[in-house]
Amino acid sequence: MDLRIIIERNIPFIEGVLDNLAHVEYLTADEINAAAMHNADALICRTRTRCDASLLDGSQCSFIATATIGTDHIDLDYCQRRGITVANAPGCNAPAVAQYVFASLAKVINRPICDCTIGIVGVGHVGKIVEQWSRKLGMQVFLCDPPRAEVECTNNFVSLEEIAHNCDIITFHTPLTSTGKHATHHICSDDFLNNVARKPIIINCARGGIFDTHAVIKALDAGKIANVIVDCWEEEPQLNPTLLGKAIIATPHIAGYSREGKIRATAMALEALAKHFNLTIPNVAQDIATGAANNVTLQSISDSYNPLIDTQALKSNPLDFEALRNNYNYRNEVVEID
Repeated sequence: MDLRIIIERNIPFIEGVLDNLAHVEYLTADEINAAAMHNADALICRTRTRCDASLLDGSQCSFIATATIGTDHIDLDYCQRRGITVANAPGCNAPAVAQYVFASLAKVINRPICDCTIGIVGVGHVGKIVEQWSRKLGMQVFLCDPPRAEVECTNNFVSLEEIAHNCDIITFHTPLTSTGKHATHHICSDDFLNNVARKPIIINCARGGIFDTHAVIKALDAGKIANVIVDCWEEEPQLNPTLLGKAIIATPHIAGYSREGKIRATAMALEALAKHFNLTIPNVAQDIATGAANNVTLQSISDSYNPLIDTQALKSNPLDFEALRNNYNYRNEVVEID
C-alpha cells in the first residue's frame, strides 16, 4: 500500500478499482495541485488538469494517465525530461464522436444525406469511422490529413483548399497543435472560410482551438457558411456568447461522452498504470464493443442520440458548462442493425 495515486473524481467507472492496491485519493480537477501531487506516485486525470512544471516540480510522480484521447493539457517535453511516463486513451470515444456528428447532421440537414459531400479534416480514429459511415450512407467523401498524406504517398487525400471548395459539410477531427509543419490551431481560419464555395455546415467536435472563433462568427454573418455545430470551444469553460447564440447545435464538450467510450478510456488508463507499476487490476466493467458498429443508417444513429436536448441545456445555462459535463448522463453508442 506504499503506492500513492491521485485520481480525478469525475472519471467514471474507476472508483474503488485500485483501493486495495494503493493509497488512492479522489480529487476534483481544481483540487489537483502541487501540494496534492507532492507525495503522489501517479496521477489519473482528464483534460481539465494541466500537467506541467507548476503541478509536478518537487513531486515524486513517475506516471500520468489521462482518460482522454488528447494530451494537449500535458507538457510532454517536461514529462520526458523528468522521466514521467505518460499514457492516453487513443480511440476510446471515437464511435461516440462519430455518433455525435451524424446525429447532429440528422437534425439540421434539409435534404437527403446521400446528396451531400462531406469533407473530413483529420482521418485518425474518429475520422476513419466518420469516413466509413459517410460512405455507408452514400455520401461523396473528401479526406484531408496532411501528415498521413506525407507518409502514405497515396491519392486518397486532398488539400484544405479542395475541402473548402467541394464540400457541403466539413467536420474537423484533428489533435490541437500550435507548432510544426501541420499545426492545427485556428485551422478553421479566415483564409480557410474565405475559400468555402458551397455554404457548408462546419463541425468542431475535436478541440476548441481548431476554430478561430471570430473568423467563424464573421463567416456566419457574411453567409459564407450555413450553420455551425460546436462541441469544443476556445477558452472553455468560458464560451463566446455570440457563437453560442448562432450555433445551430451547441454542446458542452460531450461529443465523446458515451458509456462505452468512458469504460474504454478508464480501462486503457488502468492498463497503462498496471504495466508501469507491475500491478494486476480487476476489470473495470462488463465487456463492451471494441469499436464502432459497421452497419448503420442515419435513422439508427438519430434514434440513438438527440443533440438538441444537450443544446437546449447549454444555451439555457451557459455558465453550467462544467456541471453539464461532469453530471452528464452517458449515452449508449449506436448498435449494429440487422
